[in-house]
Amino acid sequence: MLGTQSKTGIIIAFIVISLWCLCIFSLMSWEINFKNPLLYFFILVQMHLYTGLFITAHDAMHGTVSSSRTINNAIGQICTALYACFPFSSLNNKHHEHHKYVHTDKDPDYSEGNFFIWYLNFIKQYLSWWQVVLMALIFNLLKTWVPELNLFLFWVLPSLLSTLQLFYFGTWLPHHGEHTNKHQSGSQSKNHILAFLSCYFFGYHYEHHDSPGTPWWKLWELKKS
Repeated sequence: MLGTQSKTGIIIAFIVISLWCLCIFSLMSWEINFKNPLLYFFILVQMHLYTGLFITAHDAMHGTVSSSRTINNAIGQICTALYACFPFSSLNNKHHEHHKYVHTDKDPDYSEGNFFIWYLNFIKQYLSWWQVVLMALIFNLLKTWVPELNLFLFWVLPSLLSTLQLFYFGTWLPHHGEHTNKHQSGSQSKNHILAFLSCYFFGYHYEHHDSPGTPWWKLWELKKS
């Protein structure tokens, strides 16, 4: 039997995936007008929903989407596939290495150098050439039915912006520089609205490392200051 938190986790994951699907299918036929401010708003909405897919997959990596391992991993794989054709198992292994070896040479998320060098190394750790080829094939297949500009603005661009959002709030801000606490992690100042809008509370990063079994939608409860 699934517990209450497990059922809630599945429902929230379903909502995130459904909103992403609803928005992207609606926007594929939307008439592009660069003078319309809604265009830029929808790009940001799509970026945030892409980030939601990844954060949901991240919860699955910690087994917090569902108490059923089969359901949990299936939802994780759906989210990583929709995000950028990622294999869930590979991301899962690397993420647990990050938690085990945080802020060391063995940490796949850690890098020396400035923001841009770290970001490029971060992308290289997770993105493979076969993914790029597969995404290119999907793009060229979809443009048979969908305007190419719509594909770029609402499918390609938001996913790229989402990688910056995830990296900045989930890796760079909490992990660059030196930290003296046991998790070698910083944390965003307490502001639940900004924390949700910026990265689904993932900026409360020390709290996440301190309680990785807490799903994103309950992480705000752990924030003390």
